[in-house]
Amino acid sequence: MKVYTRTGDDGTTALFGGGRVAKSHPRIAAYGTVDEANAALGMARAALAAAADDAPSADDLRADVLLGRLQNELFVLGGDLASPGDVSYPVPRIEAHHVSALEGDIDALTADLPPLKHFVLPGGTPAAAALHLGRTVARRAERLVVETAALEEVSVEALHYLNRLSDLLFTLSRWVNHQAGVEEPVWAPVADRTPGAA
Repeated sequence: MKVYTRTGDDGTTALFGGGRVAKSHPRIAAYGTVDEANAALGMARAALAAAADDAPSADDLRADVLLGRLQNELFVLGGDLASPGDVSYPVPRIEAHHVSALEGDIDALTADLPPLKHFVLPGGTPAAAALHLGRTVARRAERLVVETAALEEVSVEALHYLNRLSDLLFTLSRWVNHQAGVEEPVWAPVADRTPGAA
């Protein structure tokens, strides 16, 4: 299978089930942004593996297994968004149980964390920073799905999934920093900063 097809040289792309739309269409922007989020999760996994230095801990493995599942689900989500309406062959879809699983993950990780008392700045370990990047990209994907839904039918569960995903990635970034013993950066309003503080 060739990587290039030349069929998109006119600025259009095919949807599953037939039909072509402009690459600038909100639906294409939405699932393209889901792909960006997936790439950020890949960065987080690579950062976790590099930090483990050939001796991954149980926490490293737990995070890697979770992120691997999320990457696969994001592929499902991308296919779901690229398949408007009914198609002639089975297309995996994001369903309510995927959303419920994210909520369970959030609750389980939160149980290991101290209470959240401040706004958190993206940072800490490289993996946590990559997860924050993934979180913000997931939020952008959610906005694009909302924009698409105003024009045509979009899976409600896909929208719910993206909303929970960004919450999970925020929680996971905190968890990764906590398990690594790295203090998470917190926002300090300018008026509250001590002199000379960054």
